[in-house]
Amino acid sequence: MVGSLPLEIGNLKAATLIDLSMNQFSNEFQEKLEDYKIWYRRGKSAPPQADSLSTVARERISYYELLRETNVLSDSNLIGSGSFGSVYKGVLRSGTTIAVKVFNLQLDAALKSFDTECEVLRSLRHRNLVKVINSCSNLDFKDTVLKYMPNGSLEKYLYSHNCFLVIRQRLSIMIDVACSLEYLHHGCSSPGIYCDLNPSNVFFDEDMVTHLSDFGISKLLGEDEFDLYTKTLATLGYIAPEYGQDGLVSTKCDVYSYGIMLLKTFTRRKPSGFQGDLSLK
Repeated sequence: MVGSLPLEIGNLKAATLIDLSMNQFSNEFQEKLEDYKIWYRRGKSAPPQADSLSTVARERISYYELLRETNVLSDSNLIGSGSFGSVYKGVLRSGTTIAVKVFNLQLDAALKSFDTECEVLRSLRHRNLVKVINSCSNLDFKDTVLKYMPNGSLEKYLYSHNCFLVIRQRLSIMIDVACSLEYLHHGCSSPGIYCDLNPSNVFFDEDMVTHLSDFGISKLLGEDEFDLYTKTLATLGYIAPEYGQDGLVSTKCDVYSYGIMLLKTFTRRKPSGFQGDLSLK
């Protein structure tokens, strides 16, 4: 079967096993049902947070609701900011905590980043990618509503005095990042290039499961297309030579960035700001 999975299938509460293999569904309900099947086999009920997110994903969230849930985008709800906008924490009436990424429309690049993120994420479903719950778009306001990651980023853990990752945890994190890249490169109908892999874009949920976020400069490859050119540069220190010099990006650029991030995760040494004779060369 190809297409969207019927919403009514989510009401099959008495189902003990639903085989969805060898299908190409285009929405998130296949993933939710697969999660339910795994938990059922373990003799547990489905995770409450997964249920609440599934419910939220079926609802429309208006602009005014987003303002209310984020305290009118106040600084007290601000949890991060980047080149193209800011991220605010919000709580829905259902009690589900969300992250609202608001784009700065005064920047032309931010508008393009919003369009890119929506295009890329609407076709991706993977346990190690941050889930997009909803989006809002009008002439003077654009945002994406994401699953909230309460444990912050890998960057925070690498340099925090209050948090520490043992070697086994670091290895597990990098395996999860590799799985997300493998899915982007080889598991999608249209292969994707992440383009900006670095510890600041790797987040952890309430169970410390690794999630890759921020697809604002990612690229989708067309049929029989292996590379393309871009004018948007990624984070200094993680860019492959051909990307930085010529703007040529491919899945190999993600592999290069992964190697740099792997070294940083285990050594805690940054790929920039070298002293003496040390350099990236």
